[in-house]
Amino acid sequence: MHALVVYQSMSGNTRRIAEAVAEGLGSTMEVRLVEVAAAPAVVGDDVALLVVGGPTHAFGMGRGPTRQSVVRQAGGPLVPAGRGLREWLVGLRTSSPRLGSAAFDTRVVKPRTPGTAARAVARRLRAAGVRMVAPAQSFSVTGAQGRPAAGELERARRWGETLAAVHAVPSGP
Repeated sequence: MHALVVYQSMSGNTRRIAEAVAEGLGSTMEVRLVEVAAAPAVVGDDVALLVVGGPTHAFGMGRGPTRQSVVRQAGGPLVPAGRGLREWLVGLRTSSPRLGSAAFDTRVVKPRTPGTAARAVARRLRAAGVRMVAPAQSFSVTGAQGRPAAGELERARRWGETLAAVHAVPSGP
């Protein structure tokens, strides 16, 4: 059994956080890290923990139009704004009733900015019948084209270690 980390990242911020989370998980379990466009539609029995994250766009989980808006505002190259987390989660199927999950997002550092993609991801995971093993987590970035804020990569790595430590990998049928 292993952990699967699925992420959406357009400018690289969320990818860097996802890599840090995967590194932390990897301290005690095997981890597979995939961008949402390559994520499997069915999460199989070989996955014990599913960790899903993406950027917060327009106060929540991005939609096609909000992702296109990010591309226009960036004025530079970004990861293609194709299938996002929202679309992937709509079609998500699991084959294990014991699958645990956790959700995270990245958010631009601005005082009192409402909304979080992580809570929306967590709701969709629960709606798909997946058990949450930790509260949704937000990680700060300095801007859409910036970098993770100081200390956030280390905090993401520690969060991954904590998820691995508290998530008991089920054994047997």
